[in-house]
Amino acid sequence: MTKKHDFLIGKKWTGSAEAIPVINPYTQEPFAEVSLASEKEIDQAIALAVETFKTTRNLPSYMRRNICQQVADGIEKRKEEFSQTLARESGKPLIYSRAEVERSISTFQVAAEEASRIQGETLNLDITEPAKNKTGLTRRFPIGAISGISPFNFPLNLVSHKVAPALAVGNPIVLKPASSTPLTALLLGEVIMESDAPEGIFSVLPCKSRDATALVEDPRLQLVSFTGSPPIGWDIKKRAGKKRVILELGGNAGVIVEPDADLDFAAQRVCFGAFSFSGQVCISVQRTYIHESVFDQFVSKLTAETAKLKKGDPLDESTTFGPMIDTGNSERIESWVQEALDGGARLVIGGKRDGSFFEPTILTNVGRKQKIVCEEAFGPLLVVEPYSDFQGALDTLNDSDFGLQAGLFTNQLDKSMQAFHQLEVGGVVLNDVPTFRVDNMPYGGVKDSGFGREGLRYTIEEMTEIKLLVMNQYR
Repeated sequence: MTKKHDFLIGKKWTGSAEAIPVINPYTQEPFAEVSLASEKEIDQAIALAVETFKTTRNLPSYMRRNICQQVADGIEKRKEEFSQTLARESGKPLIYSRAEVERSISTFQVAAEEASRIQGETLNLDITEPAKNKTGLTRRFPIGAISGISPFNFPLNLVSHKVAPALAVGNPIVLKPASSTPLTALLLGEVIMESDAPEGIFSVLPCKSRDATALVEDPRLQLVSFTGSPPIGWDIKKRAGKKRVILELGGNAGVIVEPDADLDFAAQRVCFGAFSFSGQVCISVQRTYIHESVFDQFVSKLTAETAKLKKGDPLDESTTFGPMIDTGNSERIESWVQEALDGGARLVIGGKRDGSFFEPTILTNVGRKQKIVCEEAFGPLLVVEPYSDFQGALDTLNDSDFGLQAGLFTNQLDKSMQAFHQLEVGGVVLNDVPTFRVDNMPYGGVKDSGFGREGLRYTIEEMTEIKLLVMNQYR
């Protein structure tokens, strides 16, 4: 019998008659079920968050810092439970699930530090004679109750990137986790319940999309933070009204490999960047452009690295390549590959589907209009192509509707700076893949990749409002 999990409103667990199964992507069998919140219960959670803000807006820095640290400590104590839960519901191999849990611990630790660093400044306003004797003080204040909508691919750390900065500033948050991976977020709710966080500062509400309208449109909420697909994200921005919006959307990340690069290292990192978690990462490497003088050599090394990946049960310690989130997505990837092959592409390695598994797949000679080049694959697909001119490679990489992150392997400073100035992305990673992310850096994209930035200090800026005090020192 599968275990049924309630949802969390403040510090109260609530059940409902309507529930959905949680499917193990590896076995394709349900192993738990989760109660679904209704519109009424979402309204209750929002009302509680708004009421709680009357308290949390006045929490001193040390209390907000302590709450974040307590959450980090709570995850640390239960990190294997988190890792196992995450692996079972998402299909992410334990090696990557454990890394995600460690990152989430770090995310809350950094949030604890940033809670003590939300500072303002003193302004000299006497820049004109009428402003003589005037001084200004600025300070950041929390904006109020907010909502978060998170995806399946990082069911703990992407949730943490919404919850941790909210706790750090004192904004109560109502979270809708992905329907396919709600258990990790509910487990985080247990940890937050055990902290000194005021009741109502965090609610976790798995629900149907049609019932989640209030999380986007309710005027009592001051911000919505969404991570997911571009069509849904831009629709949220249209519907959000006057509230602030943070959108972390899709990607089609590109890498350029110059002839002076360490090809062994670059091949290892591109393999990791393309195929970790079966490519289901917004900053997964999808396109790699290699200088023609080292193209064959690099592709040979990359193919050898790819062949080392071990397919298997995500709960097996030795597995390095797991299933996709469901069979429907693996079938989609299969159709994209076949479309490319029908259009003249050449298969280097992979290309076969087995249920929810799709082999790590590398193709070359792919047309620029093919889906696997111009759309987000969100699967284990990598296109490799040669180039002769560095400027041409930059232009080709920019030829995309997306602009999240990009990677460049070279030791030439001039080309590094040229790429930094010209690439139309939110971040350029030198001598590593765009799949790199550390949790205190500004993370986000341009074009169809999103709006706003995550990363603790930068999200805190999004979740606070600057207020100015003007002081007249003399009569």
